[in-house]
Amino acid sequence: MKSTTYSEKVLDHFRNPRNMGEIETPDGMGKVGNPVCGDLMWIYIKVGKNEKGEEIIEDIKFKTFGCGSAVATSSMITEMAKGKTLNEAYKITRSDVAEELDGLPPIKMHCSNLAADALQAAIRNYRDGANPEVDVITACQLEEKNIIGFNEFLGKGTYKKADNLSEFNDERVLIVDNGDNSLKLALELTKHTGRVVVVTYSKATPGNAEIQEKLKISDVKIIYQSELLEINGFDDVEKVIIHDFDEDNNYELFVDKVILLEDK
Repeated sequence: MKSTTYSEKVLDHFRNPRNMGEIETPDGMGKVGNPVCGDLMWIYIKVGKNEKGEEIIEDIKFKTFGCGSAVATSSMITEMAKGKTLNEAYKITRSDVAEELDGLPPIKMHCSNLAADALQAAIRNYRDGANPEVDVITACQLEEKNIIGFNEFLGKGTYKKADNLSEFNDERVLIVDNGDNSLKLALELTKHTGRVVVVTYSKATPGNAEIQEKLKISDVKIIYQSELLEINGFDDVEKVIIHDFDEDNNYELFVDKVILLEDK
């Protein structure tokens, strides 16, 4: 089972959240929901200008329904964003938030660290009137899955990292959805092969709002509500067995490479 140990900073922001509440007439509002986990976050921003005439986040508040990590990440991002220019605040990532909190348990990293997505939605809402409500679907794996054959084929078709993407030129590549980094890799691999498949627990397009939009117009094929069970072959990877939760059955898929990025 993955660790659920919280840092002292996470516990502090959970017990003593900063900037909790609602701005009655915000300049921008972002609402992010995770239908898989049930976490729900609102970010409200008030925009002003600094001495240089740049637009800054003058005030920021949040409301969150979710676990301790969801509250802590919402609290932390308000602290990180307050006083920053809109451009600076928009660039804050989930990883930045987790780092400021001295880390999050891997089990919570992708499910509850959605505050950066809510902040970006609020800024887009202010700038161009974009829809403030965004559904963010994540893998939400509650425990490590032992994929049969994965370790056996390490270096012979299975990968925990992908540094040299030319290795995958014109290959049939299966990527296990393990968060935004795995989805970004899938998109990058489309420059090297036209046969990239992502297997995900999600019922809808996974990833943050930006990744979702890119996936929808990409050549990446997504296998929804499924998990990778087993990898087979002789000297190299030849095929995998995938379980479809919707149909409750297993089937084979022929692939050349399988990537399951290590959790960071």
